[in-house]
Amino acid sequence: MKDLYLYEFAAHNFVSHGESDLQPFHSKDVSTCPQCLHYFMPHPHIVSALELRVPPVAVALCVAGGMWLVSVALPSAAFAFPWRAEVAGALALLGIVIALAGVAAFHRARTTVNPTTPHTSSTVVASGIYRWSRNPMYVGFLLVLIGWVVYLSSFVSAMMVPLFVMYMNRFQIQPEERALATKFGAEYTEYMQRVRRWV
Repeated sequence: MKDLYLYEFAAHNFVSHGESDLQPFHSKDVSTCPQCLHYFMPHPHIVSALELRVPPVAVALCVAGGMWLVSVALPSAAFAFPWRAEVAGALALLGIVIALAGVAAFHRARTTVNPTTPHTSSTVVASGIYRWSRNPMYVGFLLVLIGWVVYLSSFVSAMMVPLFVMYMNRFQIQPEERALATKFGAEYTEYMQRVRRWV
């Protein structure tokens, strides 16, 4: 719980005050910002059963399958998209290249690429593609899904793209950030300040 307080406080302090070096006051039930008295109460379901449980590739495949199902079930939601196959292919290819660049950077740094065990990471990777995105693999998956939307040419399918982003933020990326901030401290929080979560 203390680690979660520290992570939430660091995020609040950076966004609200532009600082990252203050320490919160801790009590039994609450952590309080000494500048603005904003407080952080414990949440009843902090450790969700879905956090870091479903590999992002599986999430992307499930979303892609759902997109196809709704496009078949609701053909009236289709729209015309010139050169849809070519545009879809280009987006998917770009996404694959970006995702593989992320994997390659992890291999060069000799750290784990397993998205379910971020606590086993051996270093903060901030070079290569990670200079522009903290999560290039997930950006790659997102581009592939956008390409799939273009190919399906369905408004309803397109509505599932934000669901993918929301799921990844809540159940994959935020738990990863907590684990990495706990393990690497200021090195990772400073990296978070320099580089965006997505793009």
